[in-house]
Amino acid sequence: MKQSIFLIALLILIWSCNPSKTPEITEPAMTYSFLVGTYTDSSSQGINELTFTPAANKLEVKLVAPGVHNPSFVVANSKGNLVFSLEEDMSKTGGNVMVFNRSEPGKPLAPIDTIPSYGDHPCYVALSPTEDYIAVANYTGGSLSIFRLNSESKLDYLQTIQHQGKSINEARQEKPHVHSTVFSPDGKYLLAADLGTDKIYVYSFDPSQEKPLTLTTEYAVTPGDGPRHLIFSPDGNEILVVQEMTAVLEVFSFDMGVITPKQRLSLLSDGFTGAVGAAEVRFSPDGKNTYVSNRGDANTISVFGKKSTGEYERIQQISSGGLMPRNFNLTADGKYLLAAHQASNDIVVLERDTETGKLTQTDWKVSVNKPVYLFRLPN
Repeated sequence: MKQSIFLIALLILIWSCNPSKTPEITEPAMTYSFLVGTYTDSSSQGINELTFTPAANKLEVKLVAPGVHNPSFVVANSKGNLVFSLEEDMSKTGGNVMVFNRSEPGKPLAPIDTIPSYGDHPCYVALSPTEDYIAVANYTGGSLSIFRLNSESKLDYLQTIQHQGKSINEARQEKPHVHSTVFSPDGKYLLAADLGTDKIYVYSFDPSQEKPLTLTTEYAVTPGDGPRHLIFSPDGNEILVVQEMTAVLEVFSFDMGVITPKQRLSLLSDGFTGAVGAAEVRFSPDGKNTYVSNRGDANTISVFGKKSTGEYERIQQISSGGLMPRNFNLTADGKYLLAAHQASNDIVVLERDTETGKLTQTDWKVSVNKPVYLFRLPN
C-alpha cells in the first residue's frame, strides 16, 4: 500500500515538473489589397493589384490587366469578384467602360464587357448601393452616363446627360467638365460635381424608369472653386466637396436632395503661395477623421477631426511623401493610409494613429507608372 502511494506521488511530481505545453495559436499576418488605376505609356501597362503585408515587410504591385489604356479609375463590387474600369480616352463614342471577372487575388482579370462611355475622357465610375447600376463622369465631354449591369455581368446603356455652361477661369472652365458622379447612400440620388460650370448637380434616381436620372437641383459653388470629388458622411446627412482650384474642403448639409452650405476649410498652410490642385477626400473607416490630398506645389495630406459642435477642424497637415498625390486610400482597419503619386511614379504608406487620426511617414514605398487611383479590396 505504501509502495503504491509512493509511486502515485512520484508520477504527480514528474508531471508537475514537465507539464504538457498548450500549442500557441499564431494569427496569419494581415495582408491588405488594393486595385491600382494608372495612366499608361505602353500596351504592357494597365490595371495593377497592390498587396501590403506590414508584418512581413512586403509592399508589392502586380499587373493584372495589361493593355487597358489609361484605366484612371477602377472599382470592384463588395465581393471583389467583379471589377469596373475606364479607358480615359476620346473618340466618336467617347472613352470606354469595362467589366472584368476577378477569380482570385493577384490573378489576371478576365474581360467580360467593354462599352462606350458616350463622352470623351471618362474619369470617374460609381457603383450604385445595390451594385447593379454604373454611373460614369465624362470629363472632357462634360456629361454623365448611366448603365445597368445585367445578369451576364455585362452593361446595358441607359442614358447620357450633357451639361451646359462655363465659369470664370477661361483656361480650365471654358465648358462643362464633369469630374465625379456619386450615389447617395440610400440610392435615391446621384450627385455630379462639375469643375467647368462650378456647380453640383443633384439628380433623382429611379431605376424603374427607362431613363432613371432626372435633374432636381443645380447648386452653384463659389466661382472659380472647381468642384472635383465629393463624399457623403457616414450618416448621409452631409456632403464634403473638394474644390480643386481653390484648395478648399467645403461641407454641406444634404436633406432630401437639398444642399445647404455649412463650412469652408482651407487645405493650405499659412503663407503658402504656390500652385494647388486639391484632389481626393475620404473618411477614415471609423468615421472619426477626414483626409484630403492637395497636389501642385503643396503635395500634402490634410487631416480633419470633428468637434462636439459638429464643425470640422484641421488637426494635421503632412507631406504625402511624393509628387502629385492624385489619390489615396486607407486600409479597412484604419491603421495605414496609402498615397498614389502620379508625378513621382510611386505609392507610399503612412501609418495612422487610430486614436488621434494623425499620420506618420514610414519607409514603405513601391514604384508604379503614374498611379492615379486606389480602390480597397475586401480582405
